[in-house]
Amino acid sequence: MILPWLILIPFIGGLLCWQGERFGHVLPRWLALITMGLLLGLGLWLWASGDFTLAPAPDGGPRWAHEFVIDWIPRLGITIHLAMDGLSVLMVVLTGLLGVLSVLCSWNEIQHRVGFFHLNLMWILGGVVGVFLAVDLFLFFFFWEMMLVPMYFLIALWGHSGSDGRTRITAATKFFIFTQASGLIMLVAILALVLVHFNQTGVLTFNYADLLQTELAPGTEYLLMLGFFIAFAVKFPVVPVHSWLPDAHAQAPTAGSVDLAGILLKTAAYGLLRFALPLFPNASAEFAPIAQWLGVFAIIYGALLSFAQTDIKRLVAYSSVSHMGFVLIAIYSGSQIALQGAVVQMVAHGLSAAALFILCGQLYERLHTRDLRQMGGIWARMPWLPAISLFFAAAALGLPGTGNFVGEFLILIGSFPSAPWVVVIAATGLVLGSVYALAMIHRAYFGPVQQDAPLPGLKPRELSMVLGLAVLLILLGVYPQPVLDTSAASMHGVQQWMADALNQLASAR
Repeated sequence: MILPWLILIPFIGGLLCWQGERFGHVLPRWLALITMGLLLGLGLWLWASGDFTLAPAPDGGPRWAHEFVIDWIPRLGITIHLAMDGLSVLMVVLTGLLGVLSVLCSWNEIQHRVGFFHLNLMWILGGVVGVFLAVDLFLFFFFWEMMLVPMYFLIALWGHSGSDGRTRITAATKFFIFTQASGLIMLVAILALVLVHFNQTGVLTFNYADLLQTELAPGTEYLLMLGFFIAFAVKFPVVPVHSWLPDAHAQAPTAGSVDLAGILLKTAAYGLLRFALPLFPNASAEFAPIAQWLGVFAIIYGALLSFAQTDIKRLVAYSSVSHMGFVLIAIYSGSQIALQGAVVQMVAHGLSAAALFILCGQLYERLHTRDLRQMGGIWARMPWLPAISLFFAAAALGLPGTGNFVGEFLILIGSFPSAPWVVVIAATGLVLGSVYALAMIHRAYFGPVQQDAPLPGLKPRELSMVLGLAVLLILLGVYPQPVLDTSAASMHGVQQWMADALNQLASAR
């Protein structure tokens, strides 16, 4: 029952927070913190006790470190089937960690409807954990759609008013329409895959292990793969379906931005690794060059647009588009090294982007503006925050000794043999990354002084959050072995599916 509890704890905790609001604003915050602490603790315990040499692979079908199955709608072959391997345990632990941080960073920021705010926050995280554990495709889709509604409320009710007439309602609606529409395309692809399997076997099932055995005609496989890819591309986000992201980030409360950048973008990469590649390996191999060039375009485009931003949260949001481009290149590389680099990059980006958004939120609390043109000269006026921002900006640009460097280095090394030009052009994104990261620091903290009055420094709660993230990023950069060992078997399985398909494609040509 441990896997269902990972999903139930945030849902039950959210309801308790909502009901606890009648006793004041403090109780919901503590209930939310305890809930997320429990989720993180359970995730760490499962990581420590699980055998992650087991993972789905083309030869033996899915094998899992932990598994839970119970019938849900037997007539349609739908089960509540949860399973965990090395990839999902890392994502669950990341969700628990950023859940704790999102509760802490909204401690003083959220002052109205505190209980309902934490209900939405907990339910987003419960839905995300469900996405990482579900291996019944109907259940996966259920959680995929379920986490959108509380995110909509989080942006619409507690978001900031935007610049240039952008409103939080517009941003929330844009986010919802983009993700809902793409989710419906994925639902059609899931149903089509289930019906093809039913025609072949006479068995109606949404079970991952059964659907992996489905034999698809090349044209059908390509169409169904595109259905999955479009849904994941919107959440990833891949240019040109990325335009919801900067608005959603800029208008979201700090906790919403932390969850969006740290966890929700990772559900898309997880979906590609868990479902799109293993279910449609031949179509994915054929599509790989297009996907990799989309990744390169996202890296360059995201970096250039980051440099052009005047709103500090939009700058960090566009940098996320750029960093996730590396993950897209790795997923379609067919290389074990690059795939493991993608996992490290997902974890490192989750930590560094969350930290940058927390720092943006702390700046906004003190300055009441996110406009870089109204900042400047803050280094001398405020202790701690500018120096910590400089560290995370350096981490985001891939400074050696941080987790981001390890992730990007493994991705580029692993992808080079199969796609040298992709890697050469993607590497220029590292140079552009250093330009926008250092430009952000210069415009915000140095430059001409706008005001002389000293600003309040970081409180112990705020300082402990960002210093904790800094320590984790350095640990990941200096000793990434636990993450690499945990993800090795899962990524080996994905690499086998992709390598077999690429070899077939090469021999066919």
